[in-house]
Amino acid sequence: MSAIAENPPLLDSTLELCHHIANDSAFIDLQAKVEAFMNDDQARLQYQRVQDQGEHLHHKQHAGVELSAIEIREFEAAREALLANPVAHNFLTAQQQLEALQKEISQHIRATFQLGRVPTPEDIAEANQGGCCGGGCGGGGSCG
Repeated sequence: MSAIAENPPLLDSTLELCHHIANDSAFIDLQAKVEAFMNDDQARLQYQRVQDQGEHLHHKQHAGVELSAIEIREFEAAREALLANPVAHNFLTAQQQLEALQKEISQHIRATFQLGRVPTPEDIAEANQGGCCGGGCGGGGSCG
């Protein structure tokens, strides 16, 4: 049995947090943008082509092959066209915002584990600046 399942109050609180996230209007809007992208074959194909092209260029460059101006222009044009597609643009923006939200929530939870208490806004600001909560002191939560 998992540690969280063995602690019903902790499980209840975790599920409550999940409920709040899933029912948040901004989260629902971001999820809808992701879903719209997933349901748009043309946008997904365009995105995949840009991803593949970028990966190909990255591998060439990493192998020491100089990229031609034409290759770079073609990639930039494909990327700009992707960003001009509203469904793809909304997906990319939503993806970034969802990752930022997940990172921020994780940061609060990580700080709670490191500090042994609910972090204050100052604790989070310090962690963002590379202070003790951010791992600058080995994760012990105390520099002293």
